[in-house]
Amino acid sequence: MQLIDTHVHLNFEAFQQDLAMVRSRWQEAGVVHLVHSCVEPSEFASIQAIAQQIPELSFAVGLHPLDADKWNSNTADEIKTFARSDLRVVAIGEMGLDFYKADNYEHQVMVFESQLAIASELDLPVIIHCRDAASSVKEVLRKWIDLKGERVRGVMHCWGGEPEETQWFLDLGFYISFSGTVTFKNAKTIQSSAAMVSSDRLLIETDCPFLAPVPKRGERRNEPAYVRYVAEHVANLRGETLETIAQQTTENACKLFRLKI
Repeated sequence: MQLIDTHVHLNFEAFQQDLAMVRSRWQEAGVVHLVHSCVEPSEFASIQAIAQQIPELSFAVGLHPLDADKWNSNTADEIKTFARSDLRVVAIGEMGLDFYKADNYEHQVMVFESQLAIASELDLPVIIHCRDAASSVKEVLRKWIDLKGERVRGVMHCWGGEPEETQWFLDLGFYISFSGTVTFKNAKTIQSSAAMVSSDRLLIETDCPFLAPVPKRGERRNEPAYVRYVAEHVANLRGETLETIAQQTTENACKLFRLKI
């Protein structure tokens, strides 16, 4: 059985002391590939350095909405130049909108749209962060489609939306990725969304080091090996086997990110 964790942050301090052991555990759990996300351009070098040590790691480059104030006149070129320089770059992001912790709506939208343009130019999918902003993200994406006449390939990562919102993004052609939050006891809305996503659009992730799933929720650090618990819980919600979920989400990740494993 093979699993792909489609969203990790291994360059964070939480993994600096024992990444080799963490890797050994994800290999034992059946994780054969990982997609490393990016918060801001200052991370590019550290993520690349990890990828040079770990052959099963691909990565994204981009700017998180909560760091939108770091966007400047050089950021777009910086992202494009780096993405073109390394074949392990498989996506742009994470990008999107977050109105839970910030309210700089217009600036976040500008940064979001700028990164959509980069992804379009480079023919790469996008990794979208969306928190308390589903209707606004939908509006930006639909506006993009209307203006450009082209769909956006990508994933709604660590998805926490209601089934109706989930359907919005499925209709726009997006993949939906579930993290450890789908295992939480009171996450009924997320669980309902996980049960309804079509098999060919389903992805799983840890978003480590955050959001450790049940039964590891009490641990301070999440890690890629725990994506297996996410897969098990999604399988139970959908009345499917773990092997079926593993195979389908692995195939979906390979298709979206053009991975060869």
